Amino acid sequence: MLLEGKRVLITGVLSESSIAFSVARLAQEQGAEVVLTSFGRAMSLTQRAARRLPTEVDVLELDITNADHLSALADDLRGRWGRVDGVLHAVAFAPQSCLGGNFLGAEWDDVALTLNVSAYSLKGLATALLPLMETDGGSLVGLDFDATQAWPAYDWMGVAKAALESTARYLARDLGQHQIRVNLVSAGPLRTLAAKGIAGFDKMESAWAGRAPLGWDTGDATPVARACVALLSDWFPATTGEIVHVDGGFHAVAAAVD
Repeated sequence: MLLEGKRVLITGVLSESSIAFSVARLAQEQGAEVVLTSFGRAMSLTQRAARRLPTEVDVLELDITNADHLSALADDLRGRWGRVDGVLHAVAFAPQSCLGGNFLGAEWDDVALTLNVSAYSLKGLATALLPLMETDGGSLVGLDFDATQAWPAYDWMGVAKAALESTARYLARDLGQHQIRVNLVSAGPLRTLAAKGIAGFDKMESAWAGRAPLGWDTGDATPVARACVALLSDWFPATTGEIVHVDGGFHAVAAAVD
């Protein structure tokens, strides 16, 4: 099994439709011990999802922008496991003012919140857990959406994803000395709970159907989960600072394929 004996922290599970849920399920099937995080009103949703995993897991409180929460998380995992082998960063958020075609109207406070939760938090999570990973190394994997183009309705979240990609590269540079790999998986659009809150998501969804050479099922997160689990494993020991596209090949072509 790819993750036999690995201890993996997974953020971002809201429901069974979450990409992070598929990663957690597959990680368990591949031998990992898993802990989830959540906070606030989402905690009950995450706990409900946790009960639907092959083996029910604990859900730890984490507002990823809260320094005290990050410190408490590290303390809990230190006492629980003593080390962390892998981390999935699957957290992103933007106020409605930053989505849906209001790019020019978004105010800085809302943009700053979007960047903090969706990009800077990768650095915050990495530095909080560094003491638990620096001895034996490990893997930090983040969920991405191609930031090389401007998408309908995605607006400031697209900017935040560009910042996430750059943040991952700088983390890969600075954490490599500890044998910690930092990579992103750029997924095609999937019908998650979060996606339902993006006005215009259906436009991106329909575009994928006609252009991805391999096709694309917006209801199946398994291909993305497999890529994440592979990167969390020891099968990519010399890969860091990379963006792995799992989108049916959409990113590679300029027009629909007959």
